[in-house]
Amino acid sequence: MIVNTPIFYIVDVFAEEKYSGNQLAVFRFVQELSEKEMQQIAREMNFSETTFVLSDEETNGGYDVRIFTPKTEVPFAGHPTLGTAYIIQKEIVKKSVKEIVLNLKAGRIPVIFGNAKECSDVLWMRQLEPVFGDTDDAEVLSKILSLDIKEIDDRFPIQHVSTGLPTVIVPLKSLKSVKRANVVNSKYLDFTEYIDAKTILIFCPEVYNKENDLNVRFFAGRYGIPEDPATGSANGCLAGYLIKHRYFEKEKIDIKVEQGYEVSRPSLILLKAEKKGKKIIIHVGGRVKTIAKGELA
Repeated sequence: MIVNTPIFYIVDVFAEEKYSGNQLAVFRFVQELSEKEMQQIAREMNFSETTFVLSDEETNGGYDVRIFTPKTEVPFAGHPTLGTAYIIQKEIVKKSVKEIVLNLKAGRIPVIFGNAKECSDVLWMRQLEPVFGDTDDAEVLSKILSLDIKEIDDRFPIQHVSTGLPTVIVPLKSLKSVKRANVVNSKYLDFTEYIDAKTILIFCPEVYNKENDLNVRFFAGRYGIPEDPATGSANGCLAGYLIKHRYFEKEKIDIKVEQGYEVSRPSLILLKAEKKGKKIIIHVGGRVKTIAKGELA
């Protein structure tokens, strides 16, 4: 049966309950949509990202998927990867599987559905190996974030990191500083004009909920996302950063990261990373909740 009308699913990703985490719209039956129309739809949905599953059939062992923010297409993003794999498993494959591979512009990303040691409703993606780039001056970032330079943790560098989508990692000392950070848009736009990293992740070891290990905020105004409630790609970058700089004084981590509290969408991101030889292996996990299903008029 040929379906001409695109249908969509709305899910919450990195969500412990409905109406938390990061919202995502996943579209199927999109063969007749142009790139321009996909971008228009993403702008209309106005979530951090919207994904388009190009076919219900696998290509080279994976599903071809494109990801759009309200402003532009991106090669990789974390919560869209998990959320799209979840919908593919529920609505296309329709049976339990151990793994689904997404063919993204950044590369092939496998998503694993739980394991024997933990709840099967946790999805894990293995991200690309992190690439570590330039470091930045604390004074510059403090002005962009409306913070005092003393609020930045100078034991660790401010560094550009990418596992498919580059971000600038900024370590802060306290939850108070994370909460009061406020991006000065003009300074942010000037700073990101001529660098690959267009986003900023800030984090600290103080948390809202004591069972968590780090608190994070993420800013991506250039992609039409002033603040993201849960960011899988950037947290993957953070995992690599934590291992490289021995933030927890060890070469293997299994931690819980909270995000989204400042935008009233509490999120929980699970990070596993370890150093193996010269490589850093990164897995980012979380839960997905189905919210709605519909079709374009």
